[in-house]
Amino acid sequence: MLWVTMFTRNALIKDHPFIDGNKRIGAFLFILFLQKNNMLYRANGEAKINDNALVALTLMTAKSLPQQKDTVIALIVNMLVEG
Repeated sequence: MLWVTMFTRNALIKDHPFIDGNKRIGAFLFILFLQKNNMLYRANGEAKINDNALVALTLMTAKSLPQQKDTVIALIVNMLVEG
């Protein structure tokens, strides 16, 4: 399921299905998915992804080349697993 979400997030940010707000919508849905699947917070209650990290991940995804999609997904997954 996480891989499906990574692909969906990547598609929202990269493919621009909306006139405006693609990155914001993609970031919101990513956080919503993490929250709904109990993956947003560490055991101590601290968020795994703070605001700065979310902005960085969103912009990195937006600026990445299509050939880098697997690398970007792996980075995000590793960050969530390690976090």
